Amino acid sequence: MSGRESLEFDVLVVGAGPSGLSAAIRLKQLAQDSGKELSVCVIEKGSEVGAHLLSGAVFEPHALDELIPDWRDKGAPLDTPAKEDRFLFLTEAKAFRLPTPPQMHNAGNFIISLGNLGRWLGQQAEQLGVEIYAGFAGAEVLYDPWGAVKGVATGDMGIGKDGEPTGNHTPGVELHAKQTVFAEGCRGSLTKTLMARFNLRDGIDPQTYGLGIKELWEIDPAKSNPGLIEHSIGWPLTPDTYGGSFLYHLSDNLVSVGFVVGLDYSNPHLSPFEEFQRYKTHPAIRPTFEGGRRLAYGARALSEGGFQSIPKLAFPGGLIVGDGAGFLNVPKIKGNHTAMKSGIVAAEAVFEHLTGGGDGREVTEYQARLRRSWVWDELYRARNIRPGFRKGLWAGLANAAYETAVGGRSPWTLHHKHPDHATLKKAGDAQPITYPKPDSKVSFDRLSSVYLSNTNHEEDQPPHLTLKDAETPIRVNLALYDAPETRYCPAGVYEIVGSGDGGDPRLRINAQNCVHCKTCDIKDPTQNIDWVTPEGGGGPNYPGL
Repeated sequence: MSGRESLEFDVLVVGAGPSGLSAAIRLKQLAQDSGKELSVCVIEKGSEVGAHLLSGAVFEPHALDELIPDWRDKGAPLDTPAKEDRFLFLTEAKAFRLPTPPQMHNAGNFIISLGNLGRWLGQQAEQLGVEIYAGFAGAEVLYDPWGAVKGVATGDMGIGKDGEPTGNHTPGVELHAKQTVFAEGCRGSLTKTLMARFNLRDGIDPQTYGLGIKELWEIDPAKSNPGLIEHSIGWPLTPDTYGGSFLYHLSDNLVSVGFVVGLDYSNPHLSPFEEFQRYKTHPAIRPTFEGGRRLAYGARALSEGGFQSIPKLAFPGGLIVGDGAGFLNVPKIKGNHTAMKSGIVAAEAVFEHLTGGGDGREVTEYQARLRRSWVWDELYRARNIRPGFRKGLWAGLANAAYETAVGGRSPWTLHHKHPDHATLKKAGDAQPITYPKPDSKVSFDRLSSVYLSNTNHEEDQPPHLTLKDAETPIRVNLALYDAPETRYCPAGVYEIVGSGDGGDPRLRINAQNCVHCKTCDIKDPTQNIDWVTPEGGGGPNYPGL
């Protein structure tokens, strides 16, 4: 496109999360060790590195030990060692302590802020000579005349809602590279187009997802127990819905609390946000937060399909790493260590390809190397846990107990049958759910929650939540499913207006509220909603999440 500046690099990384930064760091380490020059650039759509990172997070340092063995001396923000694990089954009024599954034993792990770890990894990358450009969203994949990826273009700045340049218009930049590493995280907007163009999902199971919603609290010092890790299953979810809670005590009287709901749920009346708020009112949970102060809020989808859903990872000119590919270990409830390892392995394969005269534009050795790594074995052993819950909580727990007993070595593999958008029942066939009003002490509404996410978008810009067909939200979603987008969105982006005053109902999209969780792109029953990148720097700015 005319007016675009172009920059050339050896390797471009799209996304400054754990996998992308690990890839960039490892590339520079290898170049340094071999005395070779290698230019590496990372672009990040958030306003700063870490702005959009959100995870529980109990962190297993396996991959970090490999990447930066002296991380302790370099001040990595791993400040709260895991001390005690608790696993609860909740009924509406009671909590029962269950044996902690072996995969959830966290000795040697740390409770962290993933955003803070990302910021630290960014510093390590820059010290090695990696160029990092925050606030630059990859908006378009660029291809060479032979169909190989040749880089990405960042979005134009200063485009008005009408699609026309404003007085503040600045053209995007084309970033060209010999190899482009896509590290966009779950349901990346560019990665999604690559999946379709190169048929990367042929012959594998559909990806299945969860929505994680999280808050950070400052609690009464008398209730603080740094290192305590607590998970729960059961109430408020019904047995046919996959999900559960996490509650992690950090230092400085801080607590991370959150709730994950599998997006293969079937009841269109269900609201993951309201289930989370209801969870905090449980008699065994509420006392932790009474007298405390909520500091931050956020939400993000996560890829739960695991081993069966890993796509082809390399294609001419590029690779996919991290949660964009889906390396979450569901029974461990951890994916940052596997994401980082995928970035490390990708870097090693790319470096060998670029410096050792690899054939063609496709780094075929990446997936082969990953198959030989501990990531592949770890995910293979965990492969049957998540699909075992397809028939409900009790069948899932029984299957998980068996899989644990045999070390994941069953002679069969269970499969994910349907994509999450295809699982909703019609509204008339599902049980309505009445949620209590928030008490503004431990439970809250969505708008006050979004305020704590610090999300912001330039108002005069084209919408980044686009509809393929403007009539579908009313003709299909409202008519058949009672507008589920008004409930599954944890940020209040979607609302039906007009019907209460006698007018025709219509869907209003409050894109300013969007926290970039990608749930709408995943769960919309007709796949009519398409999430594309807004202007770089827009979205949430998570402090310490």
